[in-house]
Amino acid sequence: MNTRLRTTMIQCGLSYEGLAAECGVIPKSVQRWITQERIPHQRHRWIVTQVLGVEETYLWPSLRHQGAVDTMNTELIQTYANRASVPREVWLSLLADAMERIDVLVFSGTFYAQTNPRIAAMLTERADSGTCVRLCFGDPDGTAVARRGQEEGIGDTLGAKVRASMTYYRPLVARPGCEVRLHDTTLYSSLFRYDDNLLVNPHVWGQPASANPVLHLRRCGSEGWFDNYASSFEAVWETANPWSPTSGA
Repeated sequence: MNTRLRTTMIQCGLSYEGLAAECGVIPKSVQRWITQERIPHQRHRWIVTQVLGVEETYLWPSLRHQGAVDTMNTELIQTYANRASVPREVWLSLLADAMERIDVLVFSGTFYAQTNPRIAAMLTERADSGTCVRLCFGDPDGTAVARRGQEEGIGDTLGAKVRASMTYYRPLVARPGCEVRLHDTTLYSSLFRYDDNLLVNPHVWGQPASANPVLHLRRCGSEGWFDNYASSFEAVWETANPWSPTSGA
């Protein structure tokens, strides 16, 4: 079964009939693409990739030239000009669908809660379902947050934003499967991982993270962008200190 095509259709809210209508084929054809792993004609592939917003080599890896290593192209699902350009539905669906892990690495992550008032409840629901939830924020008293605030020209404001953001996650600390830590490292990218989906928000010097692009990656192998960023999360996580509401942050 072509699980990549099926999963992407589900995330986009498309049925067999819906995608068939877009491509001008019968629903049975779409079913064959999935259940029998048949590769559509080129004109239909082009429509599918436009409708689903993914590269055709992600949906049909065999289209790559034999012997060519093109993991990067198959991992990059979508790019956004800035963080506000990422549809709210993308954030919500990725979080709601995560089954194994949710990893977040930010300085303050203020937007994460402000754009989704139910963020703590949703994370709790995922943890109660067996999903490992790890949230890593900047230490408001650390040198990295202070330096970042100076670079952005906002002084001590970033530290205050971290403290304000942390109030949303107080209920999570006592929940099994949830852990919150504070890091004091230079953050080159904010990371939001949901199983094999990863939203990467690179940082440009002197600019707030919200003004910078977002890359949507989907893991395809063990030597691509996805694993490089995932490894960086693990490295920061190992140096971060556990946080609790009574720690004063």
